[in-house]
Amino acid sequence: MKLTDNTILITGGATGIGLALASAFLERGNTVIICGRRESKLREAQASFPGLHTRVCDVSVREDCQSLYEWCVQEFPRLNVLVNNAGIQREVDFRKGTADLDEHSDEVEINLSGLIYLSALFVPHLMRQPAAALCQMSSGLALVPLAAAPIYCATKAAVHSLSRSLRHQLRDTSVQVFEILPPIVETDLDGGARERRGQTDRGISPEAVADQTLKGMDKDELEIAVGKVRALRIASRVVPGKMFGVMNK
Repeated sequence: MKLTDNTILITGGATGIGLALASAFLERGNTVIICGRRESKLREAQASFPGLHTRVCDVSVREDCQSLYEWCVQEFPRLNVLVNNAGIQREVDFRKGTADLDEHSDEVEINLSGLIYLSALFVPHLMRQPAAALCQMSSGLALVPLAAAPIYCATKAAVHSLSRSLRHQLRDTSVQVFEILPPIVETDLDGGARERRGQTDRGISPEAVADQTLKGMDKDELEIAVGKVRALRIASRVVPGKMFGVMNK
């Protein structure tokens, strides 16, 4: 994958991994568009990186996704890379019945349904480009789940499976399908759940994820396991039960 002179849309691009990717792609001479739910965060990101283009979009709302798509292909007809990065992580305890589900009802919509719908919207457009990429932000938790965040892990496992299927469907087109599987990353993805669990490992930086992602894409590594996930991927196949026990002590 050539990493210069692309036009790239990153969902959830105003903070965390999304913003780190936006910065890294900008440095490579690409046109970068980011979207997110919070206009204030988009303004902050643009103030830090004036070259960014921004758009408010809630990927859990189909009308927003449709509007984003129409705006992008009108304003940026050479758009050839979609990075589905938007995501949230919640702790859900099924022993409470539906209480946690009622409080946090948008995890599936943001992490999975929005990703699926945006992929379906943009793939035909990407196929018309000479070289294109669909990048799906998955997780090491797609391989070995964290039981405290069961829905998040299930959505990422679904993204992992979906990426393989899309890669097969698009094998004879100009579109490469990349999946990025980060380990724990120092972001506010989980809304403070790690602190509440007493977890001291804050994870790697978003910049480290972005750096390894671009290195993987540069080498056409379609399944990019970042940091500790390289070892986790092997262990999840060799000793899956043991790894689940380690992850869920």
